[in-house]
Amino acid sequence: MNTQIKEAERKRIAAAISVWENEGGAPSHDSMHHQYGRRIEADRSWTIYHVFTGIPARSGGDAMTGLSQLDATNGMLRLNLRNVERRRERIELSSFKIS
Repeated sequence: MNTQIKEAERKRIAAAISVWENEGGAPSHDSMHHQYGRRIEADRSWTIYHVFTGIPARSGGDAMTGLSQLDATNGMLRLNLRNVERRRERIELSSFKIS
């Protein structure tokens, strides 16, 4: 029984790594905590998740799970765009301080 559990866990981890690699692997250090993807779950609902950890994203305190494909796509794009804008603002602020 324990061997079956270990094998199932190994397969789960291998599958997670495969998905992670297919999505580009670890993002740069600056954006490591701010990159989101979407995935379909066994119940055919969609989840927006943190690409680096695989943990479901949270918005307003709620996990972004049980979504339709359209809502997951729109939410993922919105979160990633928000983070791009934050990085852009940070770059602009840092260049302003240097000038």
